[in-house]
Amino acid sequence: QVQLVESGGGLVQAGGSLRLSCAASGRTLSSYAMGWFRQAPGKEREFVGRTSGSGGTTAYADSVKGRFTISRDNARSTVYLQMNSLKPEDTAVYYCAADSRFWSQVWSRGEGMDYWGKGTLVTVSS
Repeated sequence: QVQLVESGGGLVQAGGSLRLSCAASGRTLSSYAMGWFRQAPGKEREFVGRTSGSGGTTAYADSVKGRFTISRDNARSTVYLQMNSLKPEDTAVYYCAADSRFWSQVWSRGEGMDYWGKGTLVTVSS
């Protein structure tokens, strides 16, 4: 079992930055690809980005590419999502996720993901 706890959400003005953290406990974090999804009110869950177990490979949604960066510190069992140049449309609950499969369709919509956090709310004001 892996437990994931997100933190770092809050209210920020458009153009600002936030860094989300996802602390993991349980099994060895490096065994899992880690990533982030988000869900805005009234919308479907959306893939944001993911990183491989070693952190050497990343992938991002086009909507955040160039603005968001995922990193991980396996020694601290923590994954980060650095969000820059935030826009009002980035407002959502952000969820941390873990799955043993980096190259898998589970990352397209999150269905079948091994583990989920409970989410942290990010609100970007205009």
